[in-house]
Amino acid sequence: MSYEMNDLLDLMVDQGASDLHLQVGQPPTLRLSGSMTPIDGPALTPGDTEKLMQSITPDGHISQVKLNGGADFGFAFGEKARFRVSVMKAKTNYGMVLRQIPFKMFGLRDIGMPDKIRELLYRPRGLFLVTGPTGSGKSTTLASMINYINEARDGHIITIEDPIEYYHNHKRCIVTQREVHVDVPSFSEAIRRALRQDPDIIMVGEMRDLETIEAAVSAAETGHLVFGTLHTNSAAKTVDRIVDAFPANMKDMIRTQLASSLIAVVSQVLCKKIGGGRIAAYEIMVNTTSIGSLIRENKTFRITSDIQTGAGLGMITMDTHLMSLVNRKMVAPDEALEKAQDPNLMREAFLKAGMKLREV
Repeated sequence: MSYEMNDLLDLMVDQGASDLHLQVGQPPTLRLSGSMTPIDGPALTPGDTEKLMQSITPDGHISQVKLNGGADFGFAFGEKARFRVSVMKAKTNYGMVLRQIPFKMFGLRDIGMPDKIRELLYRPRGLFLVTGPTGSGKSTTLASMINYINEARDGHIITIEDPIEYYHNHKRCIVTQREVHVDVPSFSEAIRRALRQDPDIIMVGEMRDLETIEAAVSAAETGHLVFGTLHTNSAAKTVDRIVDAFPANMKDMIRTQLASSLIAVVSQVLCKKIGGGRIAAYEIMVNTTSIGSLIRENKTFRITSDIQTGAGLGMITMDTHLMSLVNRKMVAPDEALEKAQDPNLMREAFLKAGMKLREV
């Protein structure tokens, strides 16, 4: 039996799988509700994975795989879905991981964002960060925010992505989507060029190096609303990560810039939902005068206590949100503990409430 890529993609869409893994020695495997589920069928041979890879990978990317051992690109499966594809070589064979990107845009309420967050999307300038580990739904959250702005405000939105994931149509805004390595050489270069393209909103897919961070902060300071992502798992760590990217003689300057230009940090993780599917848990920090002072004075370790007292502004700590998902019977206590910032404190709270937990 030989596998056809179209059949595998149809299966992914029908089952609502988030990812498809194609590796030699294993049948094609779907990630369903966070769990790996091999499909019934023979293990893939080196010939199978090479044929499947060649069926969807553009020629330019095939030569990139042969040269560098890997390539990433986005592609559309007709009208059914889009995929972010990562091709790799492993033990000299080809392997692939395809991440499904839904065509449907989610509303901010659908993804569990508090209404207070919407108010922040009307800000004329500043830096809004969405952070979390790989695969935590950052792209979906950003796409929902960009879509909300596109429907609610007018202006020019420029997105800089690697690769482009969600496609945005022009609604009230004009939307320019640029792909790194295809339309422009790098994130930092794209931001610099964007400033000459009359933007109101700039979305930076990944702030992965000093140049990009510097360009994004500078754009936020000079009158643009800038969205960006980082691989950090709390608001305090996000501030530290940005400051740590700078050399010692520039740290005070970047703290001052961040204190005044940062709007908010949303950190998120995806949890397995009771009954199937997944749900995001959030930590939300909205910058206040008090938090701005903590950033400026290098006291980020005290940010969490400000978040705890900032519920009126839409703030919530990750652990408080996880506890509320458990109390609403949406997430199992053990799953919440795995994702908690302070698992010991959460474990005590669960035991006090008489909840049953897995033995450690």
